[in-house]
Amino acid sequence: MILLGSTGSIGVNTLEIAERFHIRVEALVAGRNIDLLKEQILRFNPCYVCVATKELAQRLDHPRVFWGEAGILEVIDRCESALVVNALVGFLGLRPTIAAIEAGKTVALANKESLVAAGAFIDPGHLRPIDSEHFGLWYLLNGRTPASMTITASGGAFRDWPIDKIASAQASEALAHPNWRMGAKITVDSATMANKLFELLEARWMFGCERLDALIEPKSVIHALVTFQDGATTAQMATPDMKLPIAHALMPGLDESILKPVDLLSVGRLEFRPIETARYPLWRLKEPLMRNPRLGVVVNAANEVAVARFLNGEISFGRLSELVLEAFERFEEALPRTIDEVFAIDEEVRSWCEKAR
Repeated sequence: MILLGSTGSIGVNTLEIAERFHIRVEALVAGRNIDLLKEQILRFNPCYVCVATKELAQRLDHPRVFWGEAGILEVIDRCESALVVNALVGFLGLRPTIAAIEAGKTVALANKESLVAAGAFIDPGHLRPIDSEHFGLWYLLNGRTPASMTITASGGAFRDWPIDKIASAQASEALAHPNWRMGAKITVDSATMANKLFELLEARWMFGCERLDALIEPKSVIHALVTFQDGATTAQMATPDMKLPIAHALMPGLDESILKPVDLLSVGRLEFRPIETARYPLWRLKEPLMRNPRLGVVVNAANEVAVARFLNGEISFGRLSELVLEAFERFEEALPRTIDEVFAIDEEVRSWCEKAR
């Protein structure tokens, strides 16, 4: 396989599964965590390596090192592997997804932005879901047609905060996830509920279902629910560990132990809460996005800039959501008709958001 994003949490878990099941790793693509990448190179001996910049590439002792977005695309083109695991963070992951599909490869997808920004132009038949929510939906469907689908949210760092204090929260507080440790971007997205908007869009494109919703399940034991035409609803429950969806994405038909089963007596009570716009202002975008899913490119671009500005201390947490909502209103007619227009709209929205006050 080709692993994009090898030093992130998904990448590290993917390599654990690869090692356990003796899956050859043909290429490792990372960002800036050179020390961990060096360890991975020694452990897996990939044919190709790619990092963020030429300067970082010069720090690696490997005969075939590439860098930047062009380097990622070159690695995909050179590799013989039929499977690409795309665990890159952000819009950077879109071109590699497209390139892999055009090369006839299957993409095990953990990069939300590929479908959020360009789902209209990506054939889901080439994809295998790695996000726990979409894996849960796939696991439940088993070839049947759903009446509706629901995914769950943890609620993020501010699920129990007094609402009037959330807007002034500091970055360190937004990054204090109550259930687990993740990268900074996705942790902030969990706090604003942007990640659930994105996951609904992913489900819309991946499964072709238009009746989609999300709710908060604070213990993160239930990941997805599917209601069928007969009125029955089934739920997928599992310990929150990404090794399960990764293992199924790497080895379809897998039928052996990956996780310990959920101990229901230890779980005790389960609780479900609505996602309220007073606590999560971005949730106002749910219905407009479900009506016009191609506008995902606008929300994604605005959110990436807003999150970066928040983490850099340029704007407040409250302003983060305001900026995304303002961008959506300004660019609500920006419906891309081609993949080239996706990249053009992304650039225009980013430029506006970077200058906005």
